[in-house]
Amino acid sequence: MRRTFTGALAIVSGMSVALSLLAAVPATAASPEPAPETDVVGRTVADLRHLLDDGSVTSVQLVDAYLRRIEAFDRDRPDRPGLRAVISVNPAARADAARLDAERAAGRVRGPLHGVPVVVKDNIDTRDLPTTSGSAALRGLRAPDDATQVARLRAAGAVVLAKTNLHEYAMSIYTVSSLGGQTRNPYDPSRHPGGSSGGTAAAVAAALAPAGFGTDTCGSVRIPAAHNNLVGVRPTLGLSSRDGVAPLAGTQDTVGPLTVSVEDAALLLDATVGYDPADPVTEAARGRVPDSYTDGLRRGAVAGARLGVVTDYLDTEGRAAQTSALVRAAAADLENLGAEVVELGPQEGLMDAAGAANRVRHEFERDLNAYLADSARGMPRRLAHLAPPRDELTLADIVASGEVTPSVLDTLRAWVDSPSLPNPEYEEALRQRDRLRDLLTELLRRHDLDALVYPSISEPPTPIGVEQSYRNCRLAAFSGFPAVSVPAGFTADGLPVGVELLGAPFSEPALLGYAYDYEQATRHRTPPAGTPPLPSAG
Repeated sequence: MRRTFTGALAIVSGMSVALSLLAAVPATAASPEPAPETDVVGRTVADLRHLLDDGSVTSVQLVDAYLRRIEAFDRDRPDRPGLRAVISVNPAARADAARLDAERAAGRVRGPLHGVPVVVKDNIDTRDLPTTSGSAALRGLRAPDDATQVARLRAAGAVVLAKTNLHEYAMSIYTVSSLGGQTRNPYDPSRHPGGSSGGTAAAVAAALAPAGFGTDTCGSVRIPAAHNNLVGVRPTLGLSSRDGVAPLAGTQDTVGPLTVSVEDAALLLDATVGYDPADPVTEAARGRVPDSYTDGLRRGAVAGARLGVVTDYLDTEGRAAQTSALVRAAAADLENLGAEVVELGPQEGLMDAAGAANRVRHEFERDLNAYLADSARGMPRRLAHLAPPRDELTLADIVASGEVTPSVLDTLRAWVDSPSLPNPEYEEALRQRDRLRDLLTELLRRHDLDALVYPSISEPPTPIGVEQSYRNCRLAAFSGFPAVSVPAGFTADGLPVGVELLGAPFSEPALLGYAYDYEQATRHRTPPAGTPPLPSAG
C-alpha cells in the first residue's frame, strides 16, 4: 500500500465541459436476474443486510437494481437532464456480487456490508477503475492499487458499484467537472447538490446506491449531506486513512460516509476506520476506535447532554433565514429529547481563528504532486511531458493541458510554483489552526458542553450558477475535530437543510448517538419525488 494520502474542497465555482464516461453495462453476458421484489428506494444498508441475510434478495439482484436506476436517472434524456452523479460504473460489479453471493451460500458472511453495493468519490483510488478527480486531464489515470478505504470496504464484503462526480480536484462546493459535467440535486434538478462530494450524495439520495464515501477538507461531506437530506460524517483527523486519496491539504483532508441513516454511517465507519501504516496521522487512532459505532445508537442517547448553539452561524436574512429557523427548531427538538441547550452568543476570537486557518492553497501543489508520483506514476504519458520535469506528472502538466473546467483551471494556474514550505504565511495558518483547536477545547470546557450545534451550511442549495457561502465548514475542518450532519427538515419550497453536531476529537460515538436519537424522533429523511421506484424488471 502506498504512503500518500489526502482529501477535498477549496474555493471556486465553475462551468462544465461535459465528457461523460458512464457505461452502465453489467459485467457478464448473462441476462440479469429479476429485480428484487422489494424496491431499493428508501432502503438503508441495514435494511439490505437483513434482506440478504434472509434470502429475500441476492447481491447480484441488488447490483442489477441499482444499475437500472443509474441508467434511468443519471443519464441525460431528451425530456430531462440526468443527475450526472456517476462518472464510471464498475464493469466487474456484477461478477463481484456473484462471488459474494457464493460466499454467503457457503456459510461465509464477512459482516453487515457483505454483498452491499457502495459508490466512491472519484478522487479515491480504485485498482479496477480510473481515478480522475473529475478531470478530463486525468481520464487515463489508473492507480496501481486500492486506497486503504476501498481495500477495507472490499474486505468487509462491499461491492464497489461506481465512481462518482465531484467538483473538479475537490475545489469547491458545486460539483461541476470537465469529465462529469454538472451534477444536479435530486430534490430540485435546477439546483446544486453541494460539494465537493456532490456526486456521491446525489447518487445515495436518488437511490442509485444505498451508501457511499466522499472526502471532506472544508465541508465536502457535510454540505452535500445537508443539500441531499442525508447523514454525513467528517471523522476526527487521524481516525481514518487518506492513503490513495487525491489531496487538497494533508493537514485537513478526511474521508467520510454519506448515508441514508445514522446507523448506516456507523456501519461504514466500523468497516473502514483505524490505524493504517500508509497514513502516519492515523497513529492517533490507536486505542480510540470502539468495538462498534453502532453500540451507542439508542433512543435517549442525547438526554442529559449539554449542547451549545453557535449563534454566529444563525444568519437571519435572505436565503439563510429558513435554514436558521430549521436549525433552531432542531435545537428545540434536542431539548425536548432531554438535552440541555445553551445559546453561546458571539464568539469573535473563534470566528477569527477559523477564518485564518485554511491551509489548502499552501499545501495543495506539494501534496497533489506527491500523490501523482505514487498513484499516477507518470501516467498518462500524454500529460507528463508538458512541463518540466518531463518524466513526471505534476500540477504544472495538468495546467499546461488546459483539460480542466475553466474556473478550476484559473485556481490551479495560480497555484503552480507555490512558495516552498515552511514559510511565514503558512506558519501563521498553522498557528491559527492551533489557536482554533485551543479555543474550541476551551469553549467546550468552559460551558461544560458535549457538542456544538449549528447549520451544516447556512443556505439551502442554490440554483445552478448561483454561489453561496460555506464558512460553517471551518470549525471542524480547520481544527480536525469531528462533526456529523443530519437532516433537519425542508424549507417551504421543499429544499433539504442539515444540522451539524461537532465534538471533541474522537467523540464520534457520542455524536452519532445524539444524531441517532434526533433522527429517530424527527424522521426528516424523505426520498426525492423525482427519482421514484422503477417498474418491476420482471
